[in-house]
Amino acid sequence: MRDLPVVFAILVSAIFIFAPKAFAQESIPENVLVAQQEVSIEAKVVKILEEAQIIPAGGKVLQTYQKLQLQITSGPQKGKLIIIENGNLPSANTPKYIVGDALLLTQDKDNHGNDTYFITDYARYHSLLPLLILFIVVTIVVGRWRGFTSLIGMTLSFLIIFIFILPQLASGNDPLTITIIGSLIIVPLTFYLAHGINKKTTVAVAGTFVTLIIIGILATTFVNGTKLTGFASEEAGYLQAFHPGLYNIKGLLLAGIIIGALGILNDITVSQAAIVAELRKESKKSHSAICTTGQ
Repeated sequence: MRDLPVVFAILVSAIFIFAPKAFAQESIPENVLVAQQEVSIEAKVVKILEEAQIIPAGGKVLQTYQKLQLQITSGPQKGKLIIIENGNLPSANTPKYIVGDALLLTQDKDNHGNDTYFITDYARYHSLLPLLILFIVVTIVVGRWRGFTSLIGMTLSFLIIFIFILPQLASGNDPLTITIIGSLIIVPLTFYLAHGINKKTTVAVAGTFVTLIIIGILATTFVNGTKLTGFASEEAGYLQAFHPGLYNIKGLLLAGIIIGALGILNDITVSQAAIVAELRKESKKSHSAICTTGQ
């Protein structure tokens, strides 16, 4: 019965998770140009049509060139065979693919409306699945019921990020506001599921909220003071190039700082609350012992 509030917290959080339309942006400003949305799909290498060592145009060193036949394994075009050339442009790292490799592709449209495909990376989740299963088993065996509820909290946190926060950011909504709203849901949900509903956890939740406010103020102050723009990575330039004016890159930088702080605060605030609780308990014992001795 003591875990009923946890179930209630899950149900309440679900309202926020599956109601992103409440924050949706109704329309994109007229001065914002949005490129054709890219789609990520999966494919498997079925045949290597050509393979050679070449110096691509504009390059200076030999690199591996491959002409690959791939079969799409996800999405509406599942089963379709396509041909992709890889290594025909200068690159610092050109992987050598073999038959059977699972790959991630980016599907886009060219100027004539035809489908174009680019290899993004390997599809690694098949290899990571055994590690995930091992992690889940060890967590439940060691933590038992609390380990199980911790896994639920972690899963719900990812759902909040991928179903609420990221779609809102992709819609061009203010990153800082959306991240703060998401954090207000994630913090109590994960804390209470992982550590139970008690005074220690409540203190940790309150301390985390206060710390997040301080982090937000300090991050905003010093990001503005040091004139950080958020354009230090290629991804930021890519967003502006293909979706000019849609994303607040500095806001995304601040949002990343806050999201990054959540994981650290989970451990720090709960540990500090537990230490203070134990010190208070020992202090009471010592005070009682002194009073008894004095009598």
